[in-house]
Amino acid sequence: MIINPVRRLRGEITVPGDKSISHRSIMLGALAKGTTVVSHFLEGADCLSSIDCFRALGVTIENDPAQKLVCIHGKGLHGLCAPKQTLDAGNSGTTTRLISGILSAQPFTSCLTGDASIQKRPMNRIITPLSMMGAHIESLNDNGCAPLKITGAPLTGIDYTSPVASAQVKSAILLAGLYAQGVTSVTEPALSRNHSELMLTAYGANVSHTANQDGSHTVSITPARELYAREIQVPGDISSAAYFIAAGLICPDACITVKNVGINPTRDGILRVCRAMGGQISVENIHNEGAEPVADITVSSSSLRGTVIGGELIPTLIDEIPVIAVLACFANGTTVIKDAQELKVKESNRIDTVAEALKAMGADITATDDGMIIKGGRPLHGAAINSYNDHRIAMAFAIAGMNSEGPVEISGADCIRISYPEFFEDLRQLSDFV
Repeated sequence: MIINPVRRLRGEITVPGDKSISHRSIMLGALAKGTTVVSHFLEGADCLSSIDCFRALGVTIENDPAQKLVCIHGKGLHGLCAPKQTLDAGNSGTTTRLISGILSAQPFTSCLTGDASIQKRPMNRIITPLSMMGAHIESLNDNGCAPLKITGAPLTGIDYTSPVASAQVKSAILLAGLYAQGVTSVTEPALSRNHSELMLTAYGANVSHTANQDGSHTVSITPARELYAREIQVPGDISSAAYFIAAGLICPDACITVKNVGINPTRDGILRVCRAMGGQISVENIHNEGAEPVADITVSSSSLRGTVIGGELIPTLIDEIPVIAVLACFANGTTVIKDAQELKVKESNRIDTVAEALKAMGADITATDDGMIIKGGRPLHGAAINSYNDHRIAMAFAIAGMNSEGPVEISGADCIRISYPEFFEDLRQLSDFV
C-alpha cells in the first residue's frame, strides 16, 4: 500500500465495533442460556477466530457480515462440547488467553493454537494463575507459548496478584472463576480495561471491584449457576478511532467527526493525551449503550506540544501508542512514553517497530526499555515501512504517510483485516490519498 500526503481531511465516519467487546460477546453469549444478539459486531479476523473456536465447541452462531449482526445460541455454562480438532485462534491473543480460562474448567481435553505470531506470545502469564486454580495446561513446545493442551479439571478460587495490568490476564482468571469453588480475585497494579467485568455483570454474574489505597485494583467473582443471554450493542472501537483522531490533529485543513465511539474511562487515554498535547478535540452526544459510555468525537488541525505519558495512563491506551508516537513527531518539544513494556509482547515488538519506522522517515526517536523518547518538529519524509504484519503499525504509518514529504509504502498492509478491514476505504472517504 502506497500512502501519499494530503492537503485536506474532512467529514464524518463510523468506525467498526469495539474489538474487545465483540470478542467477549461471543464468549459470554456461548456460555449463557438463550440467544444473544450482537449489533455492530466487528467483522475483523481476530473476532472471527473467536466465532470459529466456539462453533468448534458446539455453539451455533449465525453471522450476517452485511448487517454486522451476530446471533449466538448459548449452550449454558456447562453445555460446551469437546472439539473434534485443534482450536485455531489465528492472530488473536484475546481469543487465546480468554478461552483458556473457560477451557480450563471443561470436562474434556482441548488443544489450542494460533498463527506464527501467537506461537511466540507469552502464555505463562495465564498458565501460572490458572494452574494455581487447579487447571492442567501444557505448552506443547515447552516454551510457555501456544500451542497449548488444556485438560479440564475442577477449579478452586484464588486471590491472585498480577505483575502486569492486563485485561487479558484478568479476564482469563475471571472466566475460570465462573466455574471455581469459592471466590476468585485478581489484583492488578493499575486498572486495565474493564469490559469483562461490565459484561459479566450484565449477564448475571456476581462481580465486585475495589480500588485499593496503594493504587492497585482488585476484581472478584463468585461461581455462577447460570448466565443469561441479552442484547449487546457494540460501540465504535476507540482504538480504531484513534487513527482518525490523530489524522485530524496533524493533517492540514482537517476537521473529522467519528460517530458513536466507546469512551469507557479504562480506554479513553488517547483523549487525555491529545488534550495534554493541546489538541482541539470535543466529545459530544454522550450517552450509554448498555453499560458502556458512547459519544461523538470531533477533532481539527492543531498546534501540538510534547508531553509525558506513563503510569496508570498506559493501560488505557496501550494499543494506541504507535499512532501517539506518530502524533509526537508533529508536536513541538519532547514526548516521553514510559512504563509501556507491554508493547514488546504485542503482534510485534512495538517499541522496536515504531522506532525503526519513524527513524526511516527521519524522526528523532530513541527507543528505551519501556517506551520511547521523541523530539518533535522535524519533518517526516517518505520511506518503505515494514508493518511486520502488525495491524496497529500498518494503520499508524498510514497516518504518518498522509503527513510526510513524499509517499510512504507499507508492506504487509493487508494485516489491517485483523481489526479494521475497511480502514483504507474510510480514509479515502475523507480524502483521496493514493
